[in-house]
Amino acid sequence: MKTAHVLVAADKFKGSLTAVQVAERVTAGLRRVVPGVRVETLPVADGGDGTVAAAVAAGFERREARVTGPLGTEVTAAYAVRDTTAVVEMAEASGLQHLPAGEFAPLTATTYGSGELLAAALDAGARTIVFGVGGSATTDGGAGMLAALGARFLDRDGKPLGPGGGALADLTDADLSGLDPRIADIDLILASDVDNPLTGPKGAPEVYGRQKGATEDDIAVLDAALAHYASVLGPEQAELPGAGAAGGIGYGALVALGARFRPGIEVMLDVLGFAPALARATLVVTGEGSLDEQTLHGKAPAGVAAAARAAGVEVVAVCGRLALPPEALEKAGVRRAYALTALEPDPAVCMAQAGPLLERAAEAIARDFLV
Repeated sequence: MKTAHVLVAADKFKGSLTAVQVAERVTAGLRRVVPGVRVETLPVADGGDGTVAAAVAAGFERREARVTGPLGTEVTAAYAVRDTTAVVEMAEASGLQHLPAGEFAPLTATTYGSGELLAAALDAGARTIVFGVGGSATTDGGAGMLAALGARFLDRDGKPLGPGGGALADLTDADLSGLDPRIADIDLILASDVDNPLTGPKGAPEVYGRQKGATEDDIAVLDAALAHYASVLGPEQAELPGAGAAGGIGYGALVALGARFRPGIEVMLDVLGFAPALARATLVVTGEGSLDEQTLHGKAPAGVAAAARAAGVEVVAVCGRLALPPEALEKAGVRRAYALTALEPDPAVCMAQAGPLLERAAEAIARDFLV
């Protein structure tokens, strides 16, 4: 019989624990019940916030750059490099985490800093860039990003447009001739768990605008402005999967930077070296803060479970909150899920005590699957 070898490949519990902390707590709980068990940890992410941290945990070197934040003020953003591959997370430059509490700028927030972060990766010698998009504060179609890389967006008077998606309504001329020539020589992978188009009922403003502070009027303005922007740059790409990711930054990367879209978790599992780790495993523990309907649509646990099932390795999941029935879990390849709310029903206490509760959940996994 093969000696037990547990692979912990879980995403963060948003607001409570990073993916690295989740792995540490699960390991501690497993070893409390089975002291000698072999545990390998591989924190994962699906392209959204936490992607750089997962890459660093897998052996990439963390780098930092000072870039323009979503409100136009300077922020520090991290990216990760190993050999000639870089992992760039747009949320590091243009994410909601850079907004003061309660302050939003749905019409004027810019992705300029994301373009500066891509340029920093190019300066570091990257030939392949995994561009993780998600968690954005922006809905500018990637115009800010492209401007940082040398594009010019002009109004009818030949003046540069202001920042943000709202200004795109006044776009008359888009000049991409000044784009950084190095872009043409790299492999730019757009990594996202979102396959929405740019505009329309399933587009970026309608589906994600409200979480960035947009009113119903703002959503209408942004949708029309992005549609106009796409009519100037290329309407065909606006319908491609991923065009609506991160406020339309996916569209900017697809239409002007030659990016190719791949589901974020698939890309990250490749980059992080999941396949060889899986080959060593007899049990996989995955998870995230909330296992729900969204999980099944490209989130990290679903990708981990699919890969493990294909390899014939059993999978269990940990989560803060479980909102999927057993048949949905089984269909996704998850044998059983262990929710913290089953141990502590008060959500506030559950989030505050997520670490110790997760260790208790891992003890239960060890008793159920390792003893």
